[in-house]
Amino acid sequence: MSIEMLAGSSDPGPRPGAGGGARMLIGGRWIARRETIDVRNPFDRQLVDTVPHGTADDINAAIAAATEALDTPWPTHARYDMLMRAAALLDADRAAYAQTIALEGSKTIREAEREPVRCVTLLRLAAEEGRRLCGETLPFDSRPGSENRAGYFFRFPVGVVGAITPFNDPLSMACHKVGPAIAAGNAVVLKPGTATPLSALRLAQDLVAAGLPAGRLNVVTGHGRELGDAIASSPRVRLVTFTGGVETGVHITRVAGIKKLSMELGSNSPVIVMPDARLDRAVPAIAAGAFAQAGQNCLGVQRVLVHADIYETFRDRFVSHVAGLKAGSSMDEATDVCAMITLAQADRVEQWIREAQQGGGRVLVGGHREGAVVWPTVLEDVPDQARLTCDEVYGPVVSLYRVRTLDDAIARANRVEYGLHAAIFTESVRDAFAAIHGLHVGGVMVNDSTDYRLDVMPFGGTKLSGIGREGIRFAVQDMTETRVACFNL
Repeated sequence: MSIEMLAGSSDPGPRPGAGGGARMLIGGRWIARRETIDVRNPFDRQLVDTVPHGTADDINAAIAAATEALDTPWPTHARYDMLMRAAALLDADRAAYAQTIALEGSKTIREAEREPVRCVTLLRLAAEEGRRLCGETLPFDSRPGSENRAGYFFRFPVGVVGAITPFNDPLSMACHKVGPAIAAGNAVVLKPGTATPLSALRLAQDLVAAGLPAGRLNVVTGHGRELGDAIASSPRVRLVTFTGGVETGVHITRVAGIKKLSMELGSNSPVIVMPDARLDRAVPAIAAGAFAQAGQNCLGVQRVLVHADIYETFRDRFVSHVAGLKAGSSMDEATDVCAMITLAQADRVEQWIREAQQGGGRVLVGGHREGAVVWPTVLEDVPDQARLTCDEVYGPVVSLYRVRTLDDAIARANRVEYGLHAAIFTESVRDAFAAIHGLHVGGVMVNDSTDYRLDVMPFGGTKLSGIGREGIRFAVQDMTETRVACFNL
């Protein structure tokens, strides 16, 4: 059946999460499909809503709509005004956004309530950065023979941006990609996480209500490989921004061809705890960094490298703190750790724990699961070859390791093939600077957890953790091209 027969030209239908069947957005039209995908709460598997099962044909239609939209000028001031109106709409609807995030994903309701607040700021930052895009004059007379030349460079949009977002931060990841892309003057084709598409669709409704021109944002829901390949391989898509797993990131590099890529691919974040660390700060911060979002956080703490002089003291305090965390339903205000996104992912994490135990690792607290809920787990004596040591667990599991010196800790931290964030707890400025210069990562947090992130800072990693930098200012820059103008006077 045709798009026209299944879509209304302006009515988006019920708000996503209302249970009436959400629609996707292509070329300014809200599209339904007979074939749908169920969106279920990870804890109890209750149906939250359904979304269309989009196909590669829908992606191609979205790319065509985005390409056509670029033909109509959209000045900076209009983009600014639209993003600021959208931020106000999001701000006014924070409670409903939080409910959607907690129901469809792996955040407790308390965690979900913080995400819309952050996203209001993200959209406003994007609007402001769009107004700051500028070039520079160039000293053409710096070379003999060019004394009569003058000129400058300026920035213009890359064109169509293909954005592929994960399930763990369903609203903020969409804002991190859509906001800068629109602020820079691009058109976007967004493929949200298959399990958590409702927050992105709600955002799209607010952007449209704020005055977004047709085709400047297209949101297609469906399964990752089919839709992702259609986005990444299209020659009309000039930049792909992706947050997700390494395997998928490698695949994108193989099918993308010659275009700009920005990819954040996860981590295995280490925290170093030195003898002079204030444990009253370190213990709760590291626990929060390890177990927020059921550990499904690319910045989450996975390895804690504790100096031998305080190892037992730290271990005992940390285990006692973690033992007090409550696992359960995301909608329970008392829950600290909710269900993982799928039963399969919870089963995988449990298998990794068992593998570590078979290699000599000892579970100090947790180590079991019920359905998709994995209890917050702490291990020690995990062997170096175990996946908990060298891969990204992406679950509520943290391992403790005894180190003798700071140099030993830095060497162990650098041993893995990831390098997103690391952290150190110390009162020594000398040790802090040694860690900052020695750790092969994109960011070093001093006396903070690895999961600290401010959206004005450049965010990204080294090695398998990705390519490029996010953070609104830096994403806006990446989503433009420079063009030189030279006058021979």
